[in-house]
Amino acid sequence: MTRAKQPTSRDVAALAGVSVATVSYVMNGRTDRRIPAETRDRVLEAARQLAYAPNRSARSLRRRRTEQVCLVVGSIGVPAYDQLAADVHVRADEAGYGVITVVVDSPDRAEKTVGLLHQRIADGVIIAPDVPYLTENSLGGLARSGLPMVVMSNTAVPDGFDVVRAPETAACAEALDHLVGSGRRRIAYMGHEHEFSDSPLSSERLAAYLAALERHGMSRDDDIIVSGADDRVAAYHAATALLNAPDRPDAIFAASGRGAISAIWAARDASLTVPDDVAILGCGNLPESLITQPTLSTVGPPAADDFTEVARLLFDRIAAGVPSKGHEVTEPWIYNRRAST
Repeated sequence: MTRAKQPTSRDVAALAGVSVATVSYVMNGRTDRRIPAETRDRVLEAARQLAYAPNRSARSLRRRRTEQVCLVVGSIGVPAYDQLAADVHVRADEAGYGVITVVVDSPDRAEKTVGLLHQRIADGVIIAPDVPYLTENSLGGLARSGLPMVVMSNTAVPDGFDVVRAPETAACAEALDHLVGSGRRRIAYMGHEHEFSDSPLSSERLAAYLAALERHGMSRDDDIIVSGADDRVAAYHAATALLNAPDRPDAIFAASGRGAISAIWAARDASLTVPDDVAILGCGNLPESLITQPTLSTVGPPAADDFTEVARLLFDRIAAGVPSKGHEVTEPWIYNRRAST
């Protein structure tokens, strides 16, 4: 059986009565040349009738671009990552790009991801905050290779890539000082798994917690420094264990908003009142924080998560076409004091 011939841009141009170049401009979503709306509609209708779609692979080879950007995250199901992905997709749509999301949650995946980026699976990359196993050397190597890159980190040095910072320490210290000032003397910490691994990553939240204990002359008790902040179920079980212990804490500082919300549920199910029996503090600024009972106090960004500036930085670097010195954007966290503390 003879295979049906795939329609080409020439076929679309002939049916629409326009040039092949005009078809290319319309189908590729380019905005650097003004195409009358009537002409654009005629091209799109001709493409629809012929079931024509541009050959993306061939176009990428000609342009030496993939027309994709890569978003690297540390896990899935994290609300901040979800919002970051949504904002990157919006900006990518405007630029005519697609988005590839890669999860790096092990050394092997980190190595593989760096290799794929060196092979140019994408024209640029955003590294989300708290992605483990990606080293300064690997990031520097990608930047030196000419890959446009934006790194969300409080420690990375902007060397050939942009860095977006959200310093946490001061806000965490303010919130913990408030807990102690309100009479809390046994404050638990619920952290992420990577803070307790064989090769723990640096954590501003855990460091701020330990510094607050020392600052206020309170002894460290490893029995109330636990993991669980990575997901809602683990957080619920961790909080339940803490609150059912004979010497239960009178406050819980959770390293995520999800963890703190689960701690509120655990307190409710243990017939404890928040904040009278146990104060609960979370991290981030989830919209849910405003509808919990009581509303959740957090350390986090001043407003709801918005990553449009991160996406803009990446597409600006891609559009520039040549590597440039790194820029640094900083927006410190604040203490959002609400009813749970």
